[in-house]
Amino acid sequence: MATRDAEIVSIGRTNGLVADLLRDLATVQTSKQSTWGYKRAAASIRDLDEPIEHYLKPDGTLRKIANVGPSSTRVVLEVLNTGRSDLVDAAIAASSQRSEIEKSRALRHHFLARAQVRAVLDDDRLTGVSLNAYQGDLQMHSTWSDGSQKLEDIVGAGIARGYRYCAVTDHSYGLKIAGGMSVAEMREQHAEIDGLNAKYGQRFRLLKGIEANIRADGSVDMEPEELRLLEVVVAAPHAVLRSPADQTERMLRTVSTPGVNILGHPRGRMYGSRPGVSARWPDVFEAAAKSEVAIEIDGDPARQDLDYDLARRAVDAGCLFALDSDAHSSPELAYSETAIAHARLAGVPVERVVNCWPVERLLEWTARSWSR
Repeated sequence: MATRDAEIVSIGRTNGLVADLLRDLATVQTSKQSTWGYKRAAASIRDLDEPIEHYLKPDGTLRKIANVGPSSTRVVLEVLNTGRSDLVDAAIAASSQRSEIEKSRALRHHFLARAQVRAVLDDDRLTGVSLNAYQGDLQMHSTWSDGSQKLEDIVGAGIARGYRYCAVTDHSYGLKIAGGMSVAEMREQHAEIDGLNAKYGQRFRLLKGIEANIRADGSVDMEPEELRLLEVVVAAPHAVLRSPADQTERMLRTVSTPGVNILGHPRGRMYGSRPGVSARWPDVFEAAAKSEVAIEIDGDPARQDLDYDLARRAVDAGCLFALDSDAHSSPELAYSETAIAHARLAGVPVERVVNCWPVERLLEWTARSWSR
């Protein structure tokens, strides 16, 4: 990373360090209550808009932070004073889970805390996509699958954020565990979308999308004639995410599939718990660029996939990008800001971000996927 970018990311980095240590402390607890307590404290600190240093009072105590109790406060103060935590070190040393913790730590690289996201978005030394240029979110979920927001909630939240459109991309029928929609249910959803678009007219357009599941062989779990019913197709992996085996051919098949527009959370990694798909990513990015399939940066704080480091390789390959929230509730639409932050750090040109295109251009692009 360039010196300037490293300097920007360093703002708020302590939030992530403290949160990571609290997750380690949660791992070694013997009671569920303590485990969840430390996890909640870690999440609260990762979600802070400002650096944790700003919470330190002149007398050396800490301003109150929601869900952060006395033991977690001690960890914060130790880190602020010394850059490490004796409390956490001692707890790990007394446990039998050092190996598990080391594995988890190896799976936390290139995740941005909320304060880092804010610093990246606010720093005018970075160019590329900005919040003002962003016109709509292209991956989110509703009560039609595993989300908690209704379709009209998505419209209202999108308008409140200044969007011109959003794509609702509930799960396809192949992912039953996430409440995947049948084709009949999808048609019912489309009728509801038509009604909302008639109601809101030029103010906002809700696009008919899907998050199709990528099978182990790289095919998607919907038939071509079913995919043709949709305006935006996000294809994403939800299985074989812990295997170290190379899955390049799997991803190459997906990005060459007619009707697929976006490769969603390409690795399927998860903060501290799984590495996701292993592949020769430059080869995948080259194929995606050739097919005009956008590579997604998923802004869910636990995913952040692709991260800014790997996304730079996709920039070099000439890829298009989709920067999405993967929201399952209306407040989570703010996760798109994390995706935008990674794009800014990766140097993604704004003209290659499909979320910044007018809806007419967007739909012309998605329609071209059938000429592949």
